[in-house]
Order: sequence, then structure tokens, then C-alpha cells
Amino acid sequence: MTDPILPPDECTTMAEVRRGVDALDLVLVEMLSVRFGYMRAAARIKPERGQVRDEARKAAVIGQAVAHAEAVGAPADVVGALWEQLVEASIGYELARFDAR
Repeated sequence: MTDPILPPDECTTMAEVRRGVDALDLVLVEMLSVRFGYMRAAARIKPERGQVRDEARKAAVIGQAVAHAEAVGAPADVVGALWEQLVEASIGYELARFDAR
């Protein structure tokens, strides 16, 4: 039997914290896999390479993430920086997929 994954505020040991972080990391990677699946779809659907980079859309995506972070009590500045990296990585991935088609 595996030990339960506790909510953060219920953790009393580092082992409990690490179990929760490890479990959440697996879920995050799965979710990123789905997100990059959408980037593959975008690369397949967009008719022109120049449409891959869309600065207005990038700003909107990052802005939504920051606003949601603020709403749920996450550090908005950290989320903003992470989303900047995520969106840039997504653009790079989509460009590579576009070029490979």
C-alpha cells in the first residue's frame, strides 16, 4: 500500500511534502504533453510559418495565467516568468513541427 498524497497544509514531514510534489510533477508533465499536442495541431493547421509567432496571443496567454495565479493565491510574478518560458518553448516546438511537415 502506498502512502497517501496529502494536501500541502496537512503535510507534517518532508516525506509527505516530497510525495505530493512528486505526484504533482507527474500530472504536470502529462498536462504539458497535452499542451504540446495542441502545438502539433497548430503547426498542422496554420497555413503559413509566419503565423506561428503571434505576440498578441502570447501576451494574452501570459496575462491569463498571471490573472489566474493572482486569483488562486499563487505567486503571479513566478507564474508570469514560467509562462513566458513555456510560451517561448511552445513557439519553438511549433516552428520545428511546422518546418518538419
